[in-house]
Amino acid sequence: MARTLAAWLTGIGLIASTPAAAQDVPMALRDSVPIGSNGLCEAQIQSPTQADGLFDRHYAIICQDASISVGSLVVLPSRSPDQVFAAFSADGRDCTQAALTGMTPGISNARAFACTQPGSTLNRLLVIGTTGAGHTIAAEGIAVYSDALRLGVATLATDREVAGTVDIPLTMAGDASAFARAQAEAISAQSALAEAYRRANAGNYAEAAEFFSASAGALDGRSATEALLNSALQQSNLGNYLEAALLFIDIRDVLGEDPILHRLARNFEAIDALNRGSAAEAIMTLDMPLPANTSSIQELRQMQVSSGLAERLAAENGNAISGGTGQLTGGERAQLLDAQALYIRASALRSQGLPQQARSALVDARSQLLDVRGGRIVSVLWLRAQVLSEIAEIDERDGQLGAAEALHREAVGMLEAYYPGSPALASAQAQYAGYLARNGREGEALSLYRSLVDTAGTKPAASLRRLLAPYFSLLAERGGQGTAAEMFTASQLLLRPGLAQTQAVLARELSGGSDEASQLFRQSLNVGRGIEQLRAQISQASLDAAGTQSAAPGSDMAQLRQQLDALEVRQLELQQDLARYPRYRVVEDGRMTLADLQGTLREGEAYYKLVMLDEATYAIFASPHTAQAFRIDAASDAIARMVDDLRDSIAVELAGQTITYPFDMPTARALYAELFGQLGEAMAGVGHLVFEPDGALLRMPINLLVTDDASVERQLARAAGPEGDSFDYTGTAWLGRDVRVTTAVSPSSFRDVRNSPASDARIEYLGLGQNQPVTETSVAAAQTAQGAGRAERCQWSAAAWNNPIAATELRAAETLVKSEGSNAAVLTDAAFTDTALLAMDQLDEYRILHFATHGLVTAPQPDCPPRPALLTSFGSGDSDGLLSFAEIFDLRLDADLIILSACNTASEGGLVASREAGIGGSGDFALDGLVRAFVGAGGRTVVASHWPVPDDFGATQRLVSGIFSAQDGETTTEALRQAQLGLMDDANTSHPFYWAAFAVVGDGTIPVRR
Repeated sequence: MARTLAAWLTGIGLIASTPAAAQDVPMALRDSVPIGSNGLCEAQIQSPTQADGLFDRHYAIICQDASISVGSLVVLPSRSPDQVFAAFSADGRDCTQAALTGMTPGISNARAFACTQPGSTLNRLLVIGTTGAGHTIAAEGIAVYSDALRLGVATLATDREVAGTVDIPLTMAGDASAFARAQAEAISAQSALAEAYRRANAGNYAEAAEFFSASAGALDGRSATEALLNSALQQSNLGNYLEAALLFIDIRDVLGEDPILHRLARNFEAIDALNRGSAAEAIMTLDMPLPANTSSIQELRQMQVSSGLAERLAAENGNAISGGTGQLTGGERAQLLDAQALYIRASALRSQGLPQQARSALVDARSQLLDVRGGRIVSVLWLRAQVLSEIAEIDERDGQLGAAEALHREAVGMLEAYYPGSPALASAQAQYAGYLARNGREGEALSLYRSLVDTAGTKPAASLRRLLAPYFSLLAERGGQGTAAEMFTASQLLLRPGLAQTQAVLARELSGGSDEASQLFRQSLNVGRGIEQLRAQISQASLDAAGTQSAAPGSDMAQLRQQLDALEVRQLELQQDLARYPRYRVVEDGRMTLADLQGTLREGEAYYKLVMLDEATYAIFASPHTAQAFRIDAASDAIARMVDDLRDSIAVELAGQTITYPFDMPTARALYAELFGQLGEAMAGVGHLVFEPDGALLRMPINLLVTDDASVERQLARAAGPEGDSFDYTGTAWLGRDVRVTTAVSPSSFRDVRNSPASDARIEYLGLGQNQPVTETSVAAAQTAQGAGRAERCQWSAAAWNNPIAATELRAAETLVKSEGSNAAVLTDAAFTDTALLAMDQLDEYRILHFATHGLVTAPQPDCPPRPALLTSFGSGDSDGLLSFAEIFDLRLDADLIILSACNTASEGGLVASREAGIGGSGDFALDGLVRAFVGAGGRTVVASHWPVPDDFGATQRLVSGIFSAQDGETTTEALRQAQLGLMDDANTSHPFYWAAFAVVGDGTIPVRR
């Protein structure tokens, strides 16, 4: 199934009467309070203490890029400002009165104090004042977050959102998930569970997953199991299916006979099946009988479900009257979950082409939802809205247009009231816009789509690929440069590889303007990753203690928490230092206009952006002066089949051997015609093409496409002759014969790489490779000593190390570099170890790094998670003979060019590797593996391979030698093209297997030699 289901049921609190809309809820009744207008900081309410008065409130201030609270807010009606000042000063801090910059609405007699604390280098600020109601209100925290302190006070004092910009130091490395993790850590486990449901209801799946994970690690018993179930579902919604499957397997053993947990598990595993495209499996899961004593709704109605958070949930939705809420009975919650099961069944039936059966299930689901407390349960409004939208789509198909539109409007109105600005609302609006587009109301549809895109801002989401498909279809039908600009803007809302963010962070680091600034930035990045790594270890240890997951051996919880505490303080110290550099206080909008992109391009260049939306594929083509957008005739799945056919004719791994077949020339020609046929003469003057692939084309370089029919006919005739040679492709008009190709992953990341300053490295070249062979005994001993906590089946055997790649290409490159008078070095054998590389403090002195070794980018066994790594020799200490994804991130590089001459180094990374490296994203896109790691380490442009690079006929050595034979100032893509021409025109190496593996990722105009 193409869509991700998101029908969440909290079942924790309910509203007994119709509550006020979400936007009308006062700040005093919210658990999460936004600070400022730019979404960088929030205040999270804290649990009351015994010393608090009835109306006292305490909040922790959480800001992006800070893993712990940067300050606190308090509202203390029963205490005077002097008493509050005395309380803040009780820990020995030294405070002197300071000027209060900026207006602070809603408070009078405001005073500010600059404070220092014994043993701390952090400068702090204390702001105290009185509200119009006479309540004392105060903010205290790190002084560089003064905007957050001031606006936080104003927000609580006025009891409304106060507009304003929060100006804070930022690396921009943290994503929404990291921000959510910090927020979840700042509140109680029960509050985190409630917040997780709220965010899931609103469609913020990645953020919800972090709150569920935090609550699961801190809760116990039934609540912990429920949180873990939700964590598993959120991973599935994010496309992390292996992670979800492992969690579901572990949870089954702890469900017991709990009727609610069994229903949750049934529904969530069915949704997981739909997410994976298996409707039949989803229906089979729903049809499985529940265990005895868990199925009777009537019996369950007598069982009460604990709901300690009901009052708080009610208050957040506008009904703070005591007694205005009640507890759901077990039967009521079971009925809601059974209604959810009906919705899931309907979705599966629709995907199987059974719309009337689906409609019947949806009508039953709607009836059951309305039957529980008259439908006044806010926590299932999203499910009700989705049911309405699904019925509307079926009614539209049956020609019931009036009924369909009414249902769409009802769904949108419901979500506008209770989840404004949420992904859930965006989904309902997009479904309604699609209805309008399909029924001849193009103007209304375009207006609604444009509003949706503007509201979405810079928050890409996986679900938008389905939701925006009708919008792109409308735009493609209109044509023209204006349409191209609009499609280009909307396309940037689609989820892109994590590499794009890593490139943007590197560009931000390099923009600091001084070595000191760059070093501080790098330290802050490393500390942030260290914090995420420790949190992952602590979470793993907590799960082990709960008996639900296998833990990393040797985990010492107390020591891990001590290390985490120290790193969190160090992070704040680095943020304070970074604040001295204005460049790092600028919040960058990751979006570009089409005009911005065209201004980035040079004469003779063009940018080709591919967009795959469900079944349809679109292209945006821009040169410095013109642009066009169009729909590609071939469907997305047809293009995927073409890519698979081409890949299979290039290189297939069988029994450890790489097998090459005759290249599929007709398909290469057909794919070129699909992608470029509509451009006509627009490609004629393009010498450098920046190609942003999507979908299956992330897995293949496009320089091997064939640009004319004559080449296909000639090769077929050559192969059919009496002396036919089906492996001779000389004379073929490959796209890469005349066009230099750079691979980009987003327009803004391409701009960022292009605008980054060049490397300051003093040494031109460092080559690394040719590991030392090992024995099984030595490998096993090293892996045991390292204590990686991985199952034995997930470790590599000695065979991986016993076929080292010879250093021939490294020596050839070294000779060429030195022949031009530049410095170069090569590390092989015992000098090429993981521990030696990690210990080198001068790697940033090399402008080009060239690895010629095996890349381990898959997993040793199918049930093991991939952990991309480069194979090295074994060193001393805790060496494992691998330079892992996380360890590559730890390297300190300042390189213009990284060359990865290894197996399939342009592949994906995976969720486990991303977590072990302490970075965001699932890592499931191609290029999110070793390429992303080297960019994160400081490599501007990476040359990576899409399949195992060949040794036959000296092909790879000839390519590399050709690259390093470049003239001064010659670009990387031109040097690679020139080297490839020599192989294209040699019958022995004319098959794309020999010359087309490498892709230049970043900006191919970076010169090889300066």
